[in-house]
Amino acid sequence: MIDFLRGKIVHTELEYVVMDVRDVGYRVFTPNPYALAAKEEAVQLFIHHHVREDAIQLFGFTTRDEQWLFRRLLEVSGIGPKVALGIMAGGKPETIAAAIQQENIAFLTKLPGIGKKTAQRMILDLKEKLGGTDGLWSATAIEEVTSPAVMGGSASWAAAREALGGLGYREAELDRAWHAIKDKVTGSESPDALMKLALQQLFQG
Repeated sequence: MIDFLRGKIVHTELEYVVMDVRDVGYRVFTPNPYALAAKEEAVQLFIHHHVREDAIQLFGFTTRDEQWLFRRLLEVSGIGPKVALGIMAGGKPETIAAAIQQENIAFLTKLPGIGKKTAQRMILDLKEKLGGTDGLWSATAIEEVTSPAVMGGSASWAAAREALGGLGYREAELDRAWHAIKDKVTGSESPDALMKLALQQLFQG
């Protein structure tokens, strides 16, 4: 069982990177491949080794907290690795955990692939499990979830994302664009404004 890998990123796709670890290339699915690709030095990813009948896949995260939360998400009925990875791309682990603890359906349903029923299952299955490690889920994270910028930005992005999807952009492309622009969002932007920001990122990609 692989717990972590350390090596250089030698290839990047929309959903994964290829890491050169002692002359062996590992394909690792990760929430934000392009952020890792920008690093020239070796990186370390904490790995979830997922085995099923028809595939063996590696999912990698830059922190233990992300790895831990990803594994908890897989415990929820109806959430597989692809959906869990999209959730991890939608926010910091402490922010997602705080939303679950607060039963914040509005926030959770703005995450990729999450409808109301799945959000309710996340709360039911995980609320009592997300005490975190060493106080990971802090008051700061709880304030972040309920801030106007996060909620307003997420609501506008949902509309912008739907429109961009209608233009033919794939889910992984839209996840990458949101990750690139979300720190710039104030919460007051219209869907059209977020579409323009996202398109700038998509054209650059």
